[in-house]
Amino acid sequence: MEHFVLPNTDLDSSRLAFGCMGFGGPWEAGPHTREQVDAAERAVLCALDEGFNFFDHADIYTRTRAESIFGEVLERHPGMRDKVIVQTKCGIYLPGQLHPGSPGHFDFSREHILEAAHGSLARLKCGRIDILLLHRPDPLMVPEEVAEAFAILKAEGSVRYFGVSNFSGAQAAFLQDFLPDPLVVNQLEMSLFHHDFAEADISVNQRPSPVPQGMTDTIQHCRKHGLTLQAWSPLAHGRIMAAESAERPANEKAAATLVRSMAAERKLPPEAVALAWLLRHPARIQPVTGTVREERIKACARAGEVGLSREEWYNLLIAARGKSMP
Repeated sequence: MEHFVLPNTDLDSSRLAFGCMGFGGPWEAGPHTREQVDAAERAVLCALDEGFNFFDHADIYTRTRAESIFGEVLERHPGMRDKVIVQTKCGIYLPGQLHPGSPGHFDFSREHILEAAHGSLARLKCGRIDILLLHRPDPLMVPEEVAEAFAILKAEGSVRYFGVSNFSGAQAAFLQDFLPDPLVVNQLEMSLFHHDFAEADISVNQRPSPVPQGMTDTIQHCRKHGLTLQAWSPLAHGRIMAAESAERPANEKAAATLVRSMAAERKLPPEAVALAWLLRHPARIQPVTGTVREERIKACARAGEVGLSREEWYNLLIAARGKSMP
């Protein structure tokens, strides 16, 4: 697999990132099991064999079990930590997490960022977090508090770099004004079936303008300032490869059929073509795959073999849009 150095860092990363949200099974509260650690270990070793070295987490994934499980995998393989990049996220409280009846909400307070980062470090057992992301924009964010929390975490060696997730370009720019060091990542939902980032570029001067909310200039801001764009759910929660059904929208059917056709022509799995559509973008998007099944991990790892042409890229977008270019 191709590697690249993430801008504004010294991190030599795999072109694809491995998403660990699936570690630990369902999201009900409870301890993890040895069987779940064994399954995660098989997935991690398979990913490493396929060239992945970037592992993406969040403190809420399977209610902290995903981080704890990954930490146990690292303990089983003492030399593994120096071979991988560990990223996690903070800033979300799940419903009922604080107390019975508490709402799901966001918290970028100084206290919560510090508590969450230290909790992730303890669970991950990795010595340091390479990149810490703020998970979803908090309308009550005080940027000076975020800056103070980041400075403390960096000074104590807990976190090397910082980024955001699901931020617009304007939100990232606003926060950056209060930070001495550059934000290095913005993780957004991007896929052939969630192509707002592309729609924003082709919707200019249209009436009525179909510009997706919050996406105007977001890609341009990240490219200009060196924030690596990471794509969560790059396979649309598996819908791109899902079996056909009568209820499926016509545009999804057309795009999925075209993905399978292009894959068959190349003797490659459809996952590779769907990911290659993101890789073809000049922003050097880094897809974060989410499967823990070894055959799917291997299929995703072949995305770099596809090499879509400009015409093929547009044909896939047109199929997914369900209409031609403006």
